Amino acid sequence: MSVAEVGPKWCGLIHIAIFAWYVFTLRANCSLEISNRHPGARLYGGRWKYLTFINLVMQTAFFGFCFVNDMVQMLLPAKSARGGIPSLFIKIRDAIFTILAFPIGTFVFVSFWSIYAYDRELVYPKLLDDIIPIWLNHALHTVIMPLLLVQLYLQPHRHPSRTKGILGLALFAALYLAWVLWVHYASGIWVYPIMAKLSPLGLVLFLAVAALTMAPLYLLGEKLNQACWGTPGTRKEKK
Repeated sequence: MSVAEVGPKWCGLIHIAIFAWYVFTLRANCSLEISNRHPGARLYGGRWKYLTFINLVMQTAFFGFCFVNDMVQMLLPAKSARGGIPSLFIKIRDAIFTILAFPIGTFVFVSFWSIYAYDRELVYPKLLDDIIPIWLNHALHTVIMPLLLVQLYLQPHRHPSRTKGILGLALFAALYLAWVLWVHYASGIWVYPIMAKLSPLGLVLFLAVAALTMAPLYLLGEKLNQACWGTPGTRKEKK
């Protein structure tokens, strides 16, 4: 049976399950037990200064919207091909996934475990093991990747033009970098331990490389979508 034959009913079940998982993870991460012990959560900016938390909120909202979209497609299926609300919901879903959810979620996964493998103290000090359970650490930094791949395989996504897509992602990266620098200016703290250990030049290079890494990840999402579904207008039927 193809994904197209499965339809929004089964997609909706998968999406509501993933949404429930993210709500559970978000609730666990924001629990008072962790909040009272996590050193960074009590400082300026709270959890909102961490890209991991911003990504968690974004993934939760995205999969919640995917479920709403599935319900709309079931209630108004005849209008999907003619535009209107169903078509608009699909365009919003695709824009969020291609420009933000996939590249940022992939960046969190790749950057965290790359730095962790080199020196965990630079990104996730050992003291956090006694505060954040191991399962929650993997929920924040590992499980996000397979769930994004599930979504990529489950439904085709139409990418905007590369210029618009990369500019949209670059805008997000610029806003987050500005937020990180503001946190340091306002409170004197760096969001991540690795930033405190770098020279001014090293910090500039680190931030530049981190920002520039986003573009290849956007292109990766585009290539994976084409590999699964073909180019727009010639969508391959998935078995």
